[in-house]
Amino acid sequence: MNMTPKFSQFPINNRWPATRPDVLQLYSFPTPNGVKVAIALEEMGVDYEAHRVTLKPEDVMSPEFLSLNPNNKIPAIIDPNGPDGAAVELFESGAILIYLAEKTGKLMPTGAEKYDVTKWLMFQMAGLGPMIGQLGYFVKFAGKEIEDPRPRQRFVDEVKRLLNVLEGQLADREWIAGEYSIADIAIGPWLRQIDVYGVADLVGWNDLTHVPAYRDRFLDRAAVQRGLKIPAREI
Repeated sequence: MNMTPKFSQFPINNRWPATRPDVLQLYSFPTPNGVKVAIALEEMGVDYEAHRVTLKPEDVMSPEFLSLNPNNKIPAIIDPNGPDGAAVELFESGAILIYLAEKTGKLMPTGAEKYDVTKWLMFQMAGLGPMIGQLGYFVKFAGKEIEDPRPRQRFVDEVKRLLNVLEGQLADREWIAGEYSIADIAIGPWLRQIDVYGVADLVGWNDLTHVPAYRDRFLDRAAVQRGLKIPAREI
């Protein structure tokens, strides 16, 4: 028996009501993790409605948002048209990317190649994203006030190492797992943060050849350019 509630019964509707409840609902903000899902939806041609959920406590710590993601982080989705007609609610950008790829049959190969994409997706989720984010904290945000240089240097060294892993992987290919995939959609937005955080010189960005070109190819895609602006930062 299907015990999944009807879409109208999800509490998040009380704060971010859907105008088109029959399509996938995206609750997000244009951070590197947030835009991954918007880019994937644009690349895959999925019909969806985007809701702007800011990073302020009144949004992400609200009872309505916590009912969808108890970890109080964007992005999250509700797909009213999930498997067997049941609504699917998801958080964690990597999980959402896998779900969308499997739902649409796009940007994820089958067979053994599927796991090549998956491992690079996990590389971003577990390593590249968190390390670049922490480096940003120590260079651009509150961490820059910490006088001890060792915490920042730890993340400088690790981001530099991870970028060189990418450099080697991209030496003979345009996309991280051969064909363009959800792994690229996960990695690309975080490479954009190198400039946003102003850490290019620290991590040896200009000593790289393949990674900067890869980032540029990613950012040149029309769907990527659209997804980077969804949801808009200002109403």
